[in-house]
Amino acid sequence: MTASLPAPTSSDAATRVTELRSQHGAGLIGVPRTGLRLSWRAESDDPQARLVGYQLASGAEGGALAEAAPVLASRTTGIAVEGALAPRERRAFAVRVATTAGWSAWSEPFIVEAGVDGPGLTARVIGLDTPADGPVPLLRTEFTLAQAPAAARLRLSAVGLVDAWVNGVRASDALLTPGWTSYQERILIDTLDVTALLREGVNVVVLAVADGWYRGSFGFARRQAIYGDRTGALAQVEADGEIVTKTDASWQAGPGAIRSASIYDGTVTDLRLDDPAVHQPGFSGENWGAASLVDIDPARFEPRSAPPVRVVAELPMTLSAHSGRTRLDGGQNLSGWVRLTVRGRAGDVVTVRHAEVLEPSGDLHVKALRSARATDVYTLGADGEQVLEPAFTFHGFRYADVDGAEVVEATAVAISSDLSPRSTFSSSHEALDRFHSNVFWSQRDNFVSVPTDCPQRDERLGWTGDAQAFAATANTLMDAEAFWMSWLRDLEIDQTDEGGVPAVVPDIIRPQDMLMGGVPTENMGRAGWADAATIVPLAVYESYGSEEVLVRQRRSMRRWVEHLRRRAGEGDVLPGGDFQFGDWLDPDAPGERPWEAKVSSEFVSNAFYAWSARLLARAERVLGDTVSADDYDALADRVGGATFARWGDEAVQTQSGAAIALEFGLAPAARRDEIAAGLAANVRRENGRIATGFLGTPLVLFALSHAGYLDEAYLMLLRREAPSWLYQVDRGATTVWERWDAILPDGSIHSGAMDALPTEDASEDDTGMLSFNHYAYGAMIDWVYRTVAGLAPDADDPGYRTVHVAPRPAVGLDCAAASIRTPHGRLAIDWRVDGDRFEVTLEVPFGARALLDLPVTATSVVTVGDAPAPAELPHGIHRIVVTAPAVAAPAALVSA
Repeated sequence: MTASLPAPTSSDAATRVTELRSQHGAGLIGVPRTGLRLSWRAESDDPQARLVGYQLASGAEGGALAEAAPVLASRTTGIAVEGALAPRERRAFAVRVATTAGWSAWSEPFIVEAGVDGPGLTARVIGLDTPADGPVPLLRTEFTLAQAPAAARLRLSAVGLVDAWVNGVRASDALLTPGWTSYQERILIDTLDVTALLREGVNVVVLAVADGWYRGSFGFARRQAIYGDRTGALAQVEADGEIVTKTDASWQAGPGAIRSASIYDGTVTDLRLDDPAVHQPGFSGENWGAASLVDIDPARFEPRSAPPVRVVAELPMTLSAHSGRTRLDGGQNLSGWVRLTVRGRAGDVVTVRHAEVLEPSGDLHVKALRSARATDVYTLGADGEQVLEPAFTFHGFRYADVDGAEVVEATAVAISSDLSPRSTFSSSHEALDRFHSNVFWSQRDNFVSVPTDCPQRDERLGWTGDAQAFAATANTLMDAEAFWMSWLRDLEIDQTDEGGVPAVVPDIIRPQDMLMGGVPTENMGRAGWADAATIVPLAVYESYGSEEVLVRQRRSMRRWVEHLRRRAGEGDVLPGGDFQFGDWLDPDAPGERPWEAKVSSEFVSNAFYAWSARLLARAERVLGDTVSADDYDALADRVGGATFARWGDEAVQTQSGAAIALEFGLAPAARRDEIAAGLAANVRRENGRIATGFLGTPLVLFALSHAGYLDEAYLMLLRREAPSWLYQVDRGATTVWERWDAILPDGSIHSGAMDALPTEDASEDDTGMLSFNHYAYGAMIDWVYRTVAGLAPDADDPGYRTVHVAPRPAVGLDCAAASIRTPHGRLAIDWRVDGDRFEVTLEVPFGARALLDLPVTATSVVTVGDAPAPAELPHGIHRIVVTAPAVAAPAALVSA
């Protein structure tokens, strides 16, 4: 029956709108003026009610809202708002929803405050001429207000990193402002509410400006001034609609206490030079002078649209003695720094050295840091107790050693892009639960402005291969939509004119920076890395349900696939000969040549070519271009068929090759069963041993379970010997390792992993690839949510509006619970095997429906409550029982 809108005056008192929001980070003000989209959640106490429509209203804040025409549509995510907001405009929005029972009440107003683009600011970028990796200058001004303002905003950005204080109070809890973007084209402007910080009379603004990613020594080639040779800040204070101060040549500049600040090396601070009077009116410091203008195109600056980096956790550290130093242990590997309370004397030098793990001797393991010093140094400015924290840096660590003063207290401060946790998972398997936690922490630690590979060594780059492998899991664990949208903007900016996609975004790698086998290596267009251009947008669309990501990235996706088509020329497959990362870090690859995987890199590169074409076809179909969709589907068919015909027979003898052939649809229909059976036999023969690298690992469990080989999938999932996921847990890991056996069973650190030399001037003492915080292998957590917990979004009705409920119990894993905060509300499941019964409690949010795919056998009886189970369940809490359920038995494979 076709739905229709209820009468405008009909009321559904049982239904209410609980959250109206935009696509930008929660709590952001000064957001982009164009492309605004709204989403909302609703709840209903009526189990029979169904969403059928909505109505928006908008207008000036505090005024009457004009009602738009009602819309017949059940969607609640990514609703485009027509037109652009004016600079600084505060517009109010409200929504009401229509159900089969009538209209809900209007939601509470939601205020969107527009920002100002760079050309709309009168402030200029200013700075002080200092050397790279040198002292962090302070910039300062005073201005007078006749009265405290009713509303005030600080627009803040930098070429480099900036912290701001207004009248001695830090203006924001954001860190590493403005974050890392493709600075050559895009630098973010933060808008801060400083109403409470301004006062009648004289006000003082102080800015500290550090090198950061812009000018500091960065990348494993440690190049300086990648984006420019001068740093500077941009600031403009507006009070009650008037510009009351702005950065220009009238500002003063001078020295501060921070003598150097490096993301890799740490911060050196001389607290004897810290002068609190700089925040007071009338300050006149020694060696201060006029700030100078920094020539930067204002068009580079744009409003922030994703959450900034903030402190996300603080963990107390235990104190002990080791080799004459104070050893600190936070119990958790993380990104951030140590906040110390020390007792000492003026002039004492306190040194804090960080590391992820300990050597068997008990010393800090610092070899894997390569050239990164990861050390903070403080010279105390007074006698007695002082609290010490670095600025403009972060470290990947669990442990730290301190010398130079008595440590009174220590806290591990964890930082991350401020993304809300989205899900929970627990089960009867303690090690699996710990690994889930490890993956969450690795995402938190590596989502620091961009999705990095690792947070500790001289790298911390936005590797596209890691990002595409992990995107689906990232979207389940955290509310990452705005984060990905921002990063994908930079991916498109960094594409070449020919459409090639770099291996890192933002792209700072040059061929001479990256030596593979001693040969300078081009990082553009590498298969499985560059394909982030298509894989990440589709993962975001499937998880959050808004087509905005496809609208914004369609041009980038097309450019990448057409780039591949041009490289293939007249043939169906790529010509070969180019370096490929391949199934990177295959556990059987030589330690110093991690690209030499068992599966052919030519098979892998063409498989991803076909897959990108297939994903682009899907995006085109969603956006209504069926002609382009048909063209790209046909391209995917040709490339996939030719790829399998040329390399498939050999490739499917490997776990990664078989998984790719099955999951990317390359295997001919007549051979799928044979290939799946061969993959399962491989897993049984190896007793669940993982033999996949970065590209095969996210796919192998799906390939097994989709083909019905659940026993083998669980055998691999629950394996405890290396290489396996749970081996890391048994060795005490609190995050995900880069290499499967980074710590050997005897507790020693895998020295063979230190042999890969990425740069020309690297020595065996300061190089290698041995991160203990690398989320790529944690990508299987997406499978855990979809298969163990049994909650998955529908590919054709995304954003969990249609949910597939397909839990699969196993011997040794007889209960699990999970929840996901979907665009519609809380989706949750709690299941257990109790004797011959499989019992489920399922919560489906309003606006969604659940399709049941339960673990049944030929003799099973399925009931929901007291009735036979339907194939589909509406919103509400449902209790489901399956008698004689199917239960995977991985241990039986080993005993057999």
